[in-house]
Amino acid sequence: MTEKEITEEVVEEGVHNYSAADAYVWPADPKVRQKLEWFQDQKLALMMHWGPYSQLGIVESWALSDADAEWSRKGIDWEASGKEFKEQYFGLNRTFNPIRFDPERWADLAEEAGIRYLLFTTKHHDGFCMWDSRYSDYKITAEDCPFHTHKYADICGHLFEAFRKRGIGIGAYFSKADWHVDSYWKKGCARGDYMWRGPSYDPAARPEEWECFVTFTQNQIKELAARYGKLDIMWFDAGWVCPQSGQDIRLGEVIDEIRSWQPGMLCADRTVGGPYENYITPEQCVPDQPLGVPWESCITLGTSFSFAYEDTYKKPREVILLLIDIVAKGGNLAINVGPQPDGRLPAGAVESLKGMGRWLKLYGDAIYGTRVCAPYKKGNIAFTQKDGKVYALELFPEEGSPVPEEVFLPWEGEVKKVSLLDCGKEVPFTAGEGGILVKMPSFEEETAPIARVYVLHR
Repeated sequence: MTEKEITEEVVEEGVHNYSAADAYVWPADPKVRQKLEWFQDQKLALMMHWGPYSQLGIVESWALSDADAEWSRKGIDWEASGKEFKEQYFGLNRTFNPIRFDPERWADLAEEAGIRYLLFTTKHHDGFCMWDSRYSDYKITAEDCPFHTHKYADICGHLFEAFRKRGIGIGAYFSKADWHVDSYWKKGCARGDYMWRGPSYDPAARPEEWECFVTFTQNQIKELAARYGKLDIMWFDAGWVCPQSGQDIRLGEVIDEIRSWQPGMLCADRTVGGPYENYITPEQCVPDQPLGVPWESCITLGTSFSFAYEDTYKKPREVILLLIDIVAKGGNLAINVGPQPDGRLPAGAVESLKGMGRWLKLYGDAIYGTRVCAPYKKGNIAFTQKDGKVYALELFPEEGSPVPEEVFLPWEGEVKKVSLLDCGKEVPFTAGEGGILVKMPSFEEETAPIARVYVLHR
């Protein structure tokens, strides 16, 4: 398979495919295996794509790639070559000044929403660093970025610490591609000004140039792991940067080194597979069936990973039903919110996150720390299990969905009693063929609940 074919197989219109579960490699390191158990307990992450591109309200990075112009530059007045636009995009650092950024408020909201770990874009493909990198001048703390004088200028440092104080895990998203650094998108090559997702030259033909990029990339990865406290996860994007494509940054050797001082740290090297893709990352989708390996769906709360003006956001009901579907199949949900260019979180996103938190305070026991439980999901009934208990979640997709007084739960195991999770009240049931029939009081509310959760005591 050629480099171009690998690139196109990995990503289509900015959305990654995900690795096949049957090719998953279980890690040999017992501390990584232990950390995977922690990961599978967490269930809910807050993912955040944020950078200077938020000022334009466009998709992050992708409009820089001429090969991706057709889908990524919609709504942008760009000339035929895109050269002027790329210069304007790379100059957004000079106007990025999110003076209303408050990491403590973000962390408070995440805690209220029931978030268990953070996935934050330290650097996307455009190469802009949201931390004080010693290896790049294209960063939030550089003198040509007006935010560099702010007390929270080193955004990653302050954000990670605020979330850690609340017991929320830390994941550092990092793009293996860098479209700003000259050792990747080098000028004066045969490609000219026309750029694509990969380097502007053939790494095999210019090994010294490629080694320069490898050193730069490894230094930045180690810098994040050495200077910014405990990292639970390093989440690597740009799956086309991989040995199979001839773009080998020798990620394994740098992760092994980091684990000597950050033991057990997980590595999500998405779409590459092998021992350094410790969990699989479906994007904007949910697998039809349990995968049997650790996985996490990254799905936007709005319509875009990056901030979009006048965006619309999923309601709490939609997100909770999505979370239940994912958890019943053994996965985690990374719900993505793109912060505004001024540093605040969009009001619609805040409202949804708070609504999620209200539901999880009542029913979180059926979500956090659970594992898959056959038959997983049948119709509008989903199952999870933990500590010898089975949780049956009856789902109501609409506010006006009928709420029956008799509910058939397709659970064929032994059941000694059934209680309601929110109040602990025991409810009567009768065993029948293929499951149990639960008798509920008449529902008097005008709006259907998001879900009713039954605890099946065995």
